[in-house]
Amino acid sequence: MFELDHKHFMQLAFEQAKKSYDEGGLPIGAVMIEDNLVIGSGHNRRVQNGDPTAHGEMDCFRQVGRRKNYQDVTLYTTLSPCMMCAGTVVQFGIPRVIIGENKSFAGNIDFLKEHGVEVILLNDPQCESLMQKFIIEKPELWNEDIAGRERV
Repeated sequence: MFELDHKHFMQLAFEQAKKSYDEGGLPIGAVMIEDNLVIGSGHNRRVQNGDPTAHGEMDCFRQVGRRKNYQDVTLYTTLSPCMMCAGTVVQFGIPRVIIGENKSFAGNIDFLKEHGVEVILLNDPQCESLMQKFIIEKPELWNEDIAGRERV
């Protein structure tokens, strides 16, 4: 297994988040890595597609497509995953999730860990800054996305 360059891959996930933000969507991005190579990337398209399940991690899964297994895959996501995205990680056996930040949304880190997923939280200021900017600019979209469960 290669040693992963967390800063580099989180930057790629952040670029996906920025793309969504620039499109008027929620700034959440994700990339999947295998053997130190990007195998897929995605960003939150919930607003753009009118699809409540089109979270950044889910879009990344869709871009990667079907696989026999995920045992050597690492998922990078700019924001701590919601239960839907965390459940998908567990369902398909992704062993590692690298998270940009969890201050804007605590997500389900404990759930991931309880199911054997290695979780690394980077506390990336760039991810946090963009998310906070979005929350201030569009609180109604943010609260819709998290179904009013956790307010900042």
